[in-house]
Amino acid sequence: MKKTVVPNLLFGLVILLITVPMVFPFLWMFMSSFKTQVDIISWPPAFIWTPTARNFEKVFGEQNFLLYLKNSSIVGISAVLISLGIGLPAAYSIARFGQKKLLMLILVARLMPGISFLMPWYIIFSRMRLMDSYTALILSHILICLPVVVWVMSAYFESVPKELEESALVDGAARQRAFVSIILPLSMPGVVTATTLSFIFSWNNFMFSQVLSMNKTRTLPIAVYNFMSYAEVDWGGVMAAAVAIVTPAILLTMIFQKYVVKGLTAGAVKG
Repeated sequence: MKKTVVPNLLFGLVILLITVPMVFPFLWMFMSSFKTQVDIISWPPAFIWTPTARNFEKVFGEQNFLLYLKNSSIVGISAVLISLGIGLPAAYSIARFGQKKLLMLILVARLMPGISFLMPWYIIFSRMRLMDSYTALILSHILICLPVVVWVMSAYFESVPKELEESALVDGAARQRAFVSIILPLSMPGVVTATTLSFIFSWNNFMFSQVLSMNKTRTLPIAVYNFMSYAEVDWGGVMAAAVAIVTPAILLTMIFQKYVVKGLTAGAVKG
C-alpha cells in the first residue's frame, strides 16, 4: 500500500508542476477581464476585487467585435474547407504512393516563418486590387491550413489497411469511389483532427490580418490590438477581448478532444 502511495504522489506532483504554468496565464487573463485598470496594475496583485463587466461592454459595444467575429468565421471556415478539398486527396496520394519528398516539401512551407510569405502576398494582392478582401485573407490562411491537413491525414491514411481498398478495387470500384466510400468514412477521426487544428491556427492568426486587411475584413486578433495606443494600454479591454477570442477555440478543442488525440496517434502504429 505504501509503495503505491509515494509513486502516485510523485506522479501527481509532476502533473501539477506541468499543469500550473500552462493554466495560470489563462486563469490570470480571465480574472483580469473582470478587473478595472487600477486592480490589474496594482502591486501586490489583487486576488479579491469587485468584478466589473465594463471591459466586455467596451469589447462588444465600442469595438465592433461582432464584425470581427463574422470575418474570422468566414475566413477560417472557407480556408479550412478549401484546404480539406485539396489536402485530403493530396494526403491520400502521398500515403498510398509513398511520395515522401512531396510531403517534406509541404511541411517546409508550414515550417517557414509566415512573415517570409507576407511581402510577396502584399505585392500580389495590392496589384490585383484584392487588399481588404476575403479572397486575400482566405488564400493566405490556406497557406496555414493546407500543410496541417496534409501532415495529419497522410499519417492517418497510412494506418488504414490497404486490403479494404484493394477489395473494393477487385469488386470493380474505381479508386476515387473507394477513397470516398471506404477510406474517408474510416478516417473521420483524422479529418476531425485536421479540421480542428487548422481552424484554430487560422482563427488565431494575427500577422496576415494586420497587413492584408483594413476596416472591412479585420479579424478577431486585431480586436486586441485596438486597445493599445501610443499613450497607454487598456489592459482590461485586452484581457476581455482575449477571453472572447480564445473561448471558441477552447470549446472546439474540448468538444473534439477525443478525436484529436485519436487522430494524432493513429499514425504512430500500423496494423
